[in-house]
Amino acid sequence: MSRIGKQPVIIPDGVTVSVQGQTVTVKGPKGELVQKFNSAVNIALKEEDGIKTIVVTVADETDKFLRAQWGTVRAIIQNMVKGVVEFFSSQLEVNGVGYRVNMKGKDIVLNIGFSHEVPFIIPKGIEASVEGNLITIKGANKHLVGEIAANIRRIRKPEPYKGKGIKYIGEVVRRKSGKAQKAAAA
Repeated sequence: MSRIGKQPVIIPDGVTVSVQGQTVTVKGPKGELVQKFNSAVNIALKEEDGIKTIVVTVADETDKFLRAQWGTVRAIIQNMVKGVVEFFSSQLEVNGVGYRVNMKGKDIVLNIGFSHEVPFIIPKGIEASVEGNLITIKGANKHLVGEIAANIRRIRKPEPYKGKGIKYIGEVVRRKSGKAQKAAAA
């Protein structure tokens, strides 16, 4: 049995959920998310003692593929409910001499050591802000927030010698010593 999948998802006040076949729509104060799921799982709305919940079940609990889908679908629905109540966020830090980040309207413009500026278009449903060398990405969709942050980081990954580049807050960049230090040690 899936330990995650069998737990019900509690729907907080101010959030409305509708299930039509395999499509789940979640509306809340921070936005609306719609997701279509695999037909291997059954999704149902239940209400007991005034508490609304979403219950995910599968036809055969012993099938390994179905158990994997069970927990995954439940986790995605939980993230949808959490995302429309409070935004998910990811922060990136830009390190390097002369590296700058600016907002141009809703989009981000990166000056990160290339011969040109690199514009990054922020998609609908995602908010971005820049404070000094910190980029903050916020949104209701956890997957999209993570994907946007990863795409921004991919433009200039942190390099191991001086640590220049774009990295997540709290990410540890493994540093290498250069040739000068290796020669001095020998």
